[in-house]
Amino acid sequence: MTLLPVSDYLGDSAALCDAVVRLRGPALVAELGRIASAVMTSPHGQFLPAGGMGAAVPAVPFPRDTPALLQEISFDGHCFGHYSVAGRSLYNDADRRHLASLASLTAGVLQVHSLAQRSTHAFAQVEALLAQQTQILDQLHESVLTMDLTGYITSWNKGAERLFGYTSVEAVGRNILFLYDDEDTAFHDAFLEQGGRLMEVRRRKKSGEIFWASLSLSPLQDLDDKPIGLIAYLTDITERKLAEERLHHLAYYDSLTSLPNRTLLAKLVDQALSVAQRSKMLGCVLFIDLNRFKLINDTLGRRIGDELLRQVSLRFRKVLRDQDLVARLGGDEFAVGLFDIGQHFEASMVAQKLLASLVQPFLIEGHDLRVGASIGISVYPQDGQDAETLLRLADIAMYRAKQDSGGEAESVAFYSQDMNLGMQARMRLETGLRQALSEQQLLLHYQPKYALGSGRIIGAEALVRWHHPQHGMIPPAEFIPLAESTGLVVQVGEWVLEAACAQAQAWKLAGLPPIRLAVNVSAREFTSALPARVAATLARYGLEAAWLELEITESTLMHNIERVIGIMDRITALGVALSLDDFGTGYSSLSYLKRFPIDTLKIDRSFTTGIPTDASDCAIASTIISIAQQLHHKVIAEGVETAEQLAFLKSSGCDEVQGYLFSRPLPAGEFERVLRENWGV
Repeated sequence: MTLLPVSDYLGDSAALCDAVVRLRGPALVAELGRIASAVMTSPHGQFLPAGGMGAAVPAVPFPRDTPALLQEISFDGHCFGHYSVAGRSLYNDADRRHLASLASLTAGVLQVHSLAQRSTHAFAQVEALLAQQTQILDQLHESVLTMDLTGYITSWNKGAERLFGYTSVEAVGRNILFLYDDEDTAFHDAFLEQGGRLMEVRRRKKSGEIFWASLSLSPLQDLDDKPIGLIAYLTDITERKLAEERLHHLAYYDSLTSLPNRTLLAKLVDQALSVAQRSKMLGCVLFIDLNRFKLINDTLGRRIGDELLRQVSLRFRKVLRDQDLVARLGGDEFAVGLFDIGQHFEASMVAQKLLASLVQPFLIEGHDLRVGASIGISVYPQDGQDAETLLRLADIAMYRAKQDSGGEAESVAFYSQDMNLGMQARMRLETGLRQALSEQQLLLHYQPKYALGSGRIIGAEALVRWHHPQHGMIPPAEFIPLAESTGLVVQVGEWVLEAACAQAQAWKLAGLPPIRLAVNVSAREFTSALPARVAATLARYGLEAAWLELEITESTLMHNIERVIGIMDRITALGVALSLDDFGTGYSSLSYLKRFPIDTLKIDRSFTTGIPTDASDCAIASTIISIAQQLHHKVIAEGVETAEQLAFLKSSGCDEVQGYLFSRPLPAGEFERVLRENWGV
């Protein structure tokens, strides 16, 4: 047999492939039989499919004694059928090989086509499954989204569209952080590898609305179980959170005043006591009961009484610090917790502020209402170690205060009797000092300052004295610290400046030349308003600046140096001299000292006392004098009481002195006499 030309073989192969791809059933069987007949140049050719090929064409029997060839069509152990050809007079081995080659080609094409069909079917099934899953996800009320390990969104269901307002086109491809509400945007966490973390978070919608969501994260893994991202499930829980907040407010806050109630106060006090214990600070609880409230409530009705309680709570909150706790316990009872304090008497100062806040009448619906209060104080740790104990003991102290005052007058009592006595004495002194300011019980004494070179009086320090109508002269050591702790030092300082300038005016009118009167200025007074007040006072009394000197303590300079220097510059611009008092007792830097526009450094009496026997005091005094000389400042020593002290200071180069060796502080008239004698006028 002659082999077919290559072009014919390729054409038949193409026809075979085309038939397998396009045809099905009997048409495919017939075409494959035709191709076999053509390839083998035989009158008869058949394709006899195996079971499952769906053959509908029966095998045609060949005439008896007719030569025929039969070839199995198989691939990798799978039989697709047989080729059968007949009608030629003779078939040789080449024909058999040729038919076998055709069968092999046919089996390969049928195998590839079968695989392609199965793949197409599987792909169609996957597509259908994905479409079903997408429909299921879209029907879920819960929002579901996926993201890669860096937080970029890879899928976004309809629930997410409804929840956030962004379509999948707008969301997919963006980083999840664009939905956050100013939270910690750190994305990586342990749950990235483990998943299953459940959180309550705040998120932002497309409209800008912020809402609460329950967020569950699960890992998204590939076929090798390696993490490739996260699946996030979110549900809007805003309504639940709002309900929880309402319940929390009802459980822990007073509905009338919005202050914490007793339950919350106890929790907060116990927490604060733990902190106070670690920092070794004191803690105080104040129990406050309003006086005359029941009468107002019974007479004018509950509506007026409720409004009065609201206004009282606002006044209490206004006079307390942010870190202080204030609560309404019920009825007309309030409580305050103080924990950032160093001394127990500070609680009595707060109590006085609370009482002072009630002094002004309450104007409610045309009624001019006045209430006072009785306050009991318990102190941690000596009175109690927990909130309930401190509240109970403060309540007992409040009843003691109410009994002592007859239930009408404002009163304060500590639970501890010793503290109570000390507090009462302190309060009496404070009340007396306030009266002293208004009833002209304060006066000035003047201690002369002497120039060591000439022995002449060159000035005086104006020192405040308190002449109590019942107790006589009260030492400054008793009332000046009280004035500083209560803030009355500002009013005392204003009075001293006014009184000193008034006295200077009297001496000026009496014909005395200017003598520099030194007035002490406290740190509380040293504000930006001081220069204008000094200028206004000098102008009011018609005084030249040469009559006045301001003494400031070193502690005044320890905070906000630039602000202090600015105030000092404005004072010296008036011509008023500045003296730095108590130099060496504070912590001011020498680098700043050269910038201060001062005239005089004052050696504190604590250094003068040991001169000349104490080597350290001598060294300190000599150093201060040397520093003053280098900076071209005058130096004055206070507290000079012995000739030995005077000799040492004079030999060391000190310019001026004051102390009992020369003169004690003198009343104005006596000082004028001493001054005239010294000046010879």
